[in-house]
Order: sequence, then C-alpha cells, then structure tokens
Amino acid sequence: QVQLVESGGGLVQAGGSLRLSCVASGVFFSRSLMGWFRQAPGKEREFVAAISWSSRSTSYTDSVKGRFIISRDNAESTVYLQMNSLKPEDTADYYCAAGEGTTSFNEHDYDYWGQGTQVTVSS
Repeated sequence: QVQLVESGGGLVQAGGSLRLSCVASGVFFSRSLMGWFRQAPGKEREFVAAISWSSRSTSYTDSVKGRFIISRDNAESTVYLQMNSLKPEDTADYYCAAGEGTTSFNEHDYDYWGQGTQVTVSS
C-alpha cells in the first residue's frame, strides 16, 4: 500500500520560511518522480515543483522560482520543499505526489498523492 505523508506546514509571517517534508512508503521511491502541488481556497490545484529520481532534474512554477527549493533523500524515502521569502499568496494546502518520468507539471502524470499539509502566510 502506497502512502505519502506530508508534514511541516503551519502559520508563518510574510518573509518567513518553512520546510515541508513528505515521507513515502510502499512505492519504489528511489525511481519515482516526486512533485509538490498546492491548492488555495477556492482555486484549482496547481503545480509547484518537481524533482527526478536522480535529483538531476528539477522544475518550478514561475511564481516560486528563486524562493522554493525541492530536494530529496532516497535513502530516507523523503522529498522536501524548502520555502523561503514566503508571501500571503503562497497560502494553500500543499500536497506531495509520486509518479513516473523525469519531470512533469501535469498532475495526471502522478499516481499517488498525500493528504496535504496546510501553509498559511500572514501579511
């Protein structure tokens, strides 16, 4: 049974930082594409970042480039999202996902999803 469990969300002031973690089990993590998506209240879920199994390839949505960093530790079956210089518009539920391929911003390329962790950025 595949399970993805996110943690690290919370309330932070604008300009602050948070580090999200996602621990995977039941999936061949070291060969999985991993991604982070987010969904703000009243909005559709959107791509945030992705990382290939080897960490050689990463991609980000334009709004987080230069502020967020995705990384992974295959030995710990964990993917991270370091979020710096947070803005109120980053407020959302953040989800990690596992899929196949090198990188993808398309949620349909991801087969497994976590339950999400809430991030709230106050102004």
